[in-house]
Amino acid sequence: MTVVEHELTTPWEGVLMEPAAGNGTGVLVLAGSSGRVDRVRARLLAEQGFLALAIRWFGGPGQPPGICEVPLETFVAAVDLLRARGAERIGILGVSKGAEAAMLTAIHDPGVDAVVALSPTSLVWCNVGPGLDGQNQPWRSSWTWQGQPVPFVPLAGDRWEPEGHGDGPVAILGWYELSERTYAERLDAAAIPVEKMSADLLLVAGGDDRMWPSLRYAEQLAARRRAVGAQVRLVSRDDAGHRLRFPGEGPAAPSAVFDYGGTAHGESLLGEAAWAAMLDLLRPGLNSG
Repeated sequence: MTVVEHELTTPWEGVLMEPAAGNGTGVLVLAGSSGRVDRVRARLLAEQGFLALAIRWFGGPGQPPGICEVPLETFVAAVDLLRARGAERIGILGVSKGAEAAMLTAIHDPGVDAVVALSPTSLVWCNVGPGLDGQNQPWRSSWTWQGQPVPFVPLAGDRWEPEGHGDGPVAILGWYELSERTYAERLDAAAIPVEKMSADLLLVAGGDDRMWPSLRYAEQLAARRRAVGAQVRLVSRDDAGHRLRFPGEGPAAPSAVFDYGGTAHGESLLGEAAWAAMLDLLRPGLNSG
């Protein structure tokens, strides 16, 4: 399918991928802590008939250099742009911190119809990187809404040094687990209330995620939805890690910094299953159940 790319520079850097024969659904594509404009994922969606918008939501002009007190209004404005371009159904696809943003946005914007959360968290976490003040510390919320910080869980200590770890990529799963134990009294306030979200929800997680326990988090999110009779679907594989790959993306590049877990085969198979489930969720005419 022919896809026209529209480069954006305001109010944020991004790209709008417009298919020649659109299906009526617009999808906001949010990368995680890489901060990139996820052009590849946006194009894959556009080739399926979706109006796809990928944006840089931190690290650009006028934005915090890190994921620190990022206004959720950033994502609401992106959803509004998709509506203004004719999208009748709105979805948000986010991975990791982008999934955190996607769910929180849908909670505050009832016009979002579907959320696809890849390698999600069930909690709002503290900042990853510096805020507008250039400082990493003290810990602050990753997000704000109407100028107020969203309740969050801090990380335990200033850095993670796993016991007995030598050279090579580091798994930080243990840091998040320690932080949950350390700040147990803050977990309830920081829980992402997906039961308040009118959007349909697809959760995708690997059981060998070594960045944070995304499968456990996805199960917690699914339980919150089921408790109120809300639609939810969870897709997982035990041999997948933090970075599932959709068909057409190829394997994730090796990292010298982080141990993301999983196998390339497992993440490819999880990506195939998630891709099919995502297309079913995002296409117009979905009957929620």
